[in-house]
Amino acid sequence: MEVSQLPLNALRAFEASARLLSFTRAGLELHVSQTAVSHQVKALEEVLGVSLFERLPRGVALTDEGHALLPVLTDAFRRMSATLRRFEDGNFREVLTVGAVGTFATGWLLPNLERFSDAHPHVDLRLKTNNNRADILADGLDYFIRFGDGAWHGTNAVKLMEAPLSPVCSPAIAKRLNTPGDLLEWPLLRSYRMDEWAMWFQAASLPAPRARGWMFDSSLTMVEAVTRDAGVALVPTSMFEHDLSTGRIVRPFPLEVTTGSYWLTWLKSRQETSAMQKFRVWLEGRFGSVKLTSAQTR
Repeated sequence: MEVSQLPLNALRAFEASARLLSFTRAGLELHVSQTAVSHQVKALEEVLGVSLFERLPRGVALTDEGHALLPVLTDAFRRMSATLRRFEDGNFREVLTVGAVGTFATGWLLPNLERFSDAHPHVDLRLKTNNNRADILADGLDYFIRFGDGAWHGTNAVKLMEAPLSPVCSPAIAKRLNTPGDLLEWPLLRSYRMDEWAMWFQAASLPAPRARGWMFDSSLTMVEAVTRDAGVALVPTSMFEHDLSTGRIVRPFPLEVTTGSYWLTWLKSRQETSAMQKFRVWLEGRFGSVKLTSAQTR
């Protein structure tokens, strides 16, 4: 049977009645009478040649056929509603789902995102914060802004900006730090990238200390721990300019080490939509001339 042969009003009446298990409540939702809903459902049953409800003394219950049909229709109506909501004031709103590691989302993207919305008011941007190991496909992301070297399998990557790491600590701890070697007396808060502190101490011409201190999957939470005098953290300080300017955290030494960059990534199997292209071009304009790197072929 072709879908075009089925009465849309009857399908809507069945979906509401099955979801609410009541012809009366379905009528209230659809702004028609209980009798009209009952007649529409009956008409659908006659077209399909099956019973979708068991009529009980007090209400209705779904038959096996009704149980099979309900989730399909509910999903279809939700999809139609979501698409129709994208038409606003006669304009079609393009949906763009962007994932970003939390540090970049709060440190750069949020302070600048209004400029994108002003330039592209009909792009409905939805931002998700993820840790660096998020799954683009499973999380339904069009783009994912992440930290690393740009080499992710099956992924296109555009380099946005380098993110040098430098130690930060609370003002109280900073008063007790005179040389880089003084850091050895404090817990060194760590990310899951285990070599970062070793690289920083090597740049400072000091032997790498034994790893100790708490481990975090986000620089944001690591900085929160810093403000509570939990130790010293190695973070991309460009993402924490507000905290540094207000004195909430202190950068005791200017020495930096670069272990990676922020990248705009998307699956090679994903065809860029118009909304995606607008966002990428906007980022390119904000960060200067950036091009697809050799990471595209990895």
